[in-house]
Amino acid sequence: MRPQKVIALFAAAAFTLALAVATGQAVAQKPRVTETKSIEISATPIAGFQFTDANRKDFGRLRWRGGLVLKSSSPDFGGWSGLVLDRDGRDFLAVSDSGAWLTGELIYDGVRPLGVRNARIGPLKALKDRPLLRLRDRDAEAVTLAQGTLRNGTILVAFEGNHRIGRFSISRNGVSGPQQYLQLPPEARRMKSNEGFEAISVLKGGRYKGAIIALSERFKDDRGHHTGWIWVNGVQHKLHLTDIGGFNITDAAALDDGGLIVLERRFGWLEGIKMRLRLVSPEEIAPRSVMKGEVLFEANMGYQIDNLEGVAVHRGEQGETVVTLISDDNFNSLLQRTVLLQFTLKAAED
Repeated sequence: MRPQKVIALFAAAAFTLALAVATGQAVAQKPRVTETKSIEISATPIAGFQFTDANRKDFGRLRWRGGLVLKSSSPDFGGWSGLVLDRDGRDFLAVSDSGAWLTGELIYDGVRPLGVRNARIGPLKALKDRPLLRLRDRDAEAVTLAQGTLRNGTILVAFEGNHRIGRFSISRNGVSGPQQYLQLPPEARRMKSNEGFEAISVLKGGRYKGAIIALSERFKDDRGHHTGWIWVNGVQHKLHLTDIGGFNITDAAALDDGGLIVLERRFGWLEGIKMRLRLVSPEEIAPRSVMKGEVLFEANMGYQIDNLEGVAVHRGEQGETVVTLISDDNFNSLLQRTVLLQFTLKAAED
């Protein structure tokens, strides 16, 4: 058997075991960050996206740019469930399901991600800068930039468990306590603790430019569609995304034209983990709509994936759309990894 195939099979087996461990892990295994501090993050380049063909570059409408395996000696590092990058793809912000935020700067060798510098980590807080003590209150699953930049702007953070969406300020010093929480639709309160908000974005173009859109992980209607909401001029409206193959939604990122990229994940004991990216056109996004989107690519454990939960989009130096993914290692660094993957989104005719 080829060495690459052995590696892929080992990765699948290890990830299956890791998910089993994570499912039963104790709450105490997720650390609570109590102060803002600098941390060191090491980055090991990923040579190729596919285990059995490291030279392959094209995957559906995605073109491989490069990837990193990220590690830190800090026990607070891990669980990254949401990601946002500034427009140039350098400054980044990630949020963790342990209730932490992480800022830093990606460095590149040409278009290939090379490492992380100036990383800082700190706690997400409650109103009036009070600490978030309970894990169900700290479970941040998605983040998006609402205004400004990651050095001087406003972000939205979606929480699962105790379902809510908060508006926070961000500066060079990190993330402040929330300014306010969005008013949620009453139906959102019926979401179970593990099926709540996993994706949030602010539309960047189209007829609903500026609208907030949030999607649940696996809160479905009676037709089996995923449920989400769009806030247009502050008014909530329900919308849906069709289910394809039993995948769960883990994040979404807005495109300049008003469209949306949706990250999905499926786990099975026999097949391990899978991921998928879907592109939803601006025309599909509207109150009460049922969106379907275009499948850009779907990957299994034969690729350099892990528990991918965060997606971000920025423009490259040539104006190309760059898609960045990050994984949640469930604070199980023995069997899982924090990977950061980057692709160029090719035009439909390429």
